[in-house]
Amino acid sequence: MQESHVPVLLNEVLEYLQVRPDGCYVDGTFGRGGHSRKILEQLGPEGRLLVIDRDLDAMRVAHELAEADSRVTAEHAGFGGLQEILKQHGIFGQVDGILLDLGVSSPQLDTPERGFSFQADGPLDMRMDTTTAVTAEAWVNSAAFGEIARVISRYGEDKNARRIAKAICNARDEQRIVTTGQLAAIIEKAVPRYGKGKHPATKTFQAIRIHLNDELGQLRLALDDVIAALGNGARLCVISFHSLEDRMVKRFMRDHSRVNPALSRLPVVPESARPVMQLMSGAIKASDAELAINPRARSAVLRVAEVL
Repeated sequence: MQESHVPVLLNEVLEYLQVRPDGCYVDGTFGRGGHSRKILEQLGPEGRLLVIDRDLDAMRVAHELAEADSRVTAEHAGFGGLQEILKQHGIFGQVDGILLDLGVSSPQLDTPERGFSFQADGPLDMRMDTTTAVTAEAWVNSAAFGEIARVISRYGEDKNARRIAKAICNARDEQRIVTTGQLAAIIEKAVPRYGKGKHPATKTFQAIRIHLNDELGQLRLALDDVIAALGNGARLCVISFHSLEDRMVKRFMRDHSRVNPALSRLPVVPESARPVMQLMSGAIKASDAELAINPRARSAVLRVAEVL
């Protein structure tokens, strides 16, 4: 599983993170450690890397890496608790770079038992942290019609949200929905596929996953803490795969890289209204060469900012 995971935008992340040999870095979404291992290659003996993930399978790999390399510390948590985690390890305000690779990882998608994908039938789970939260099975069989429609519309940005929600509610009245194959079939029947393109269930699966794991909430919490967590000249690198995530990251970096508009016309702009970040690039996407090797990188967007 480790070997099958291809880290997205790896060269670009390393270029913009600008790893210093004696620096302190945080990989807030360890996954299977593809990015982390390359960061370690650029760290010297005094360097430090804190890796975070809420997936237990990912943490097994992370703990193995930490046992083999004293520069690594592994923490089982969501990156939304960034401030508490960094304070616990005594590095809050001293971090030289943070990487967040958002969304679901390839190993999660490729393991039917996790229930993230309908490509192979499996239990309807979708939890990133299997020790907490409600499963997708429990949610689709109990949530009200309005809630299901709202989630699919908001997080899946699907115009067929109400039709899909109605189909789910009607189907569960007849038989409990327990597998990814069942749910995908219900959606496909409700929203027939027209020609080539994504499976009709793609957006719904994405929406349920984002909702159950509070992915946008985790990102919002992390962004609230990230400026104070980073030292001057430190870099924030965020890879997103969903338009809602990318929009949130783009606005955060933009808003913190310009003078407060309400005070921008003053003769002397107060220190509190001045930019605290500078943008290091626009949206960075995978090259044709990377897409040929890893098609899943096609929707990845990297944004980078530096703390002033």
